[in-house]
Amino acid sequence: MTSPLPELIHGTCVAIGETGVLLRGPSGAGKSDLALRLIDRGAMLVGDDYLHVGERDGAVGVTVPATIAGRIEARGVGIVALPYRASATIGLVIDLSSEPGDEERLPEDRETILAGVALPLYRLNPFPASAPIKVELMVMRLKDRR
Repeated sequence: MTSPLPELIHGTCVAIGETGVLLRGPSGAGKSDLALRLIDRGAMLVGDDYLHVGERDGAVGVTVPATIAGRIEARGVGIVALPYRASATIGLVIDLSSEPGDEERLPEDRETILAGVALPLYRLNPFPASAPIKVELMVMRLKDRR
């Protein structure tokens, strides 16, 4: 990473193809649960719980601390080891919330700044069965914009 001191953030990241998807939310918001369902559909774990992010050539690179690499918390099961990617480039950020009204029917385009870089931002309730499919559609939409 270009940044001399990557920022440590709370979140979970999976890679869908070459696109890193950062899932944010407080403890219990469903980050790991949604990540597990995405992994079941073909995504690859990058990191769960804490991540290092930094600007790299105008994009946001993400890596996982070595102490938790390849591990994800599955509530009711414990910490499990899974195959993982050591790094990814974040293409979009999803803020998770199960509060009514947080997930818009027809969302406006939004952005968030991470490591000084603007990234597309979505809000999503992670618990419905359709949530992983919606994340995949967000990634497809991102590719269509390029």
